[in-house]
Order: sequence, then C-alpha cells, then structure tokens
Amino acid sequence: MYEHLLYAVEDPIATITFNRPDRLNAMTNRMTDELKHAVAQAEADERAVAIVITGAGRGFCAGADLQGLKAIGEGGDFGEGAKLEASPGDASMGADFQGPYAYLFSVRKPVIAAINGPCAGLGFAVAMFADFRFASDRATFTTAFSRRGLIAEWGIGWTLPHVVGPAHALDLLLSARRFDGAEAERIGLVNRTLPHDELMPFVEAYVKDLAANVSPASMTVMKRQIWQRLTAELGPTLDESVQLMTESFRRPDFREGVNSYLEKRPPRFARIKI
Repeated sequence: MYEHLLYAVEDPIATITFNRPDRLNAMTNRMTDELKHAVAQAEADERAVAIVITGAGRGFCAGADLQGLKAIGEGGDFGEGAKLEASPGDASMGADFQGPYAYLFSVRKPVIAAINGPCAGLGFAVAMFADFRFASDRATFTTAFSRRGLIAEWGIGWTLPHVVGPAHALDLLLSARRFDGAEAERIGLVNRTLPHDELMPFVEAYVKDLAANVSPASMTVMKRQIWQRLTAELGPTLDESVQLMTESFRRPDFREGVNSYLEKRPPRFARIKI
C-alpha cells in the first residue's frame, strides 16, 4: 500500500518507518499522506497500544525533499501526494488538532518518535508532534529553516518553545545550528538519548511496560488533558480534571487497577476500540 514508508504491527506496537533511506528519508507529499493513513490504521488497531515513528537506514528524516523545494522555488509544486483517505485522531478536540501533523496530538494512543539518526527541518517539526522522543546517540538535529530562507514552519514556532522554552527555541530556530543527542536530552527536547543499538529495544520495552501495566483509557484521557489544556487557565483545567476523575471512577479500568494492586497481580486492562 505504501511507497515511502513501512508499516507493521506486532502487539503491542505499531511501527511506522520512513523508508527513503537513500535520501535520508526526506519528506515528500506522498510520505506525508501515507503517514496520516498509517497512523489512522494504527489508532484503529486494537493490537497497538502505542505508535512508534522511526526512520530506515541511518537517518530519521532529513527534512523536506530538496528536489521538491527546488521545484517550488522555480514556480512549480512540491509533488503529488498519495491521495489516501484518512481521519486519525479525535475530531472532538477541535480544528487546532486536525491540521497537518498536529493530528498526532489528538490520536488516542501515545505517539513515540524513535530518532535513530539525522533529524532536520520538516522531520524535526514532525518529531515535535510526538508525545515522547527517544534518540540514538548517533542522532543529530537542526531546525534548518533559517538557513534556507524560511521561517518556523509547520507549527514548530508553537511546539518547540512549549517543549524546551523560548530561549532554547529561539537559539535553535534562529541559528539553525546542528546539535547532538546529548544536548537534545539536556535541554529537554528528547526524553532520553541512548546508545544506538539500545534505542529500539528500549522503545519496545517501554511500550510493553505500558501495555502490561497501564490503562489505555487513562492514557487517552491524560493525553487529551495535556495537549488540549496546555494554554488554558488553571481554574477551568482544574474543574475539568475533577469531572474527568469522577467519570474514571465509573470505568472498569478503575476497578481493575485497584483490585489488581490489592490482589498483588498484573492488571488486565481492555484495549482501546475505535
């Protein structure tokens, strides 16, 4: 089905792999459309507790395909998409969470970027819409935009300062300098940087722990609480959290979570069905 990415599900992980290794997985319109379609598949697949996005070969994503950018500069267009119908995410979160790549915030399952190598420009922007980022010690990062005569594209002017703060965001955006995984971890851009050969085993173990011990329904609600309320005032956010807590008391996951703890056994939470 896909030309520019690979898609696989092995309970409890759906893995989406950018697959243009000869171009460091540079992004095309087709890859963008295929990503959205694959995410929708993974969200609907009961086997998938979390969605992992990574890159084939030695890179994560080097940014937008330069041949496409050249065509735009010469008055053409970036290239054709895949024309796949897909509507991932929770539409009730509103239009802000349905835009390009921003739909990842509204997906009802955790989205993890496993950054295995160079991550630049558009690839960097896409990674910022993941819920967590884990990086290889071979990963390098650059926003790139200012060095191409561009601006803070694809919402990165909002996502990046929310993750690392405005001072770090301005540094990375204005200078477009390269930096490594160690600095990315230090400034909070990635949750953790690991030796290259340990990256994917770590991510797999992380998701398996979620699948074994965490309520999928709770993760769905918490993810929405974080992203939708990131710029809201404290009072309404607190009121909503009390309402959501009361609702959680009535779900079977609450009873199972308490009973499994008291009975000293692993919980048996139901998977998400969409």
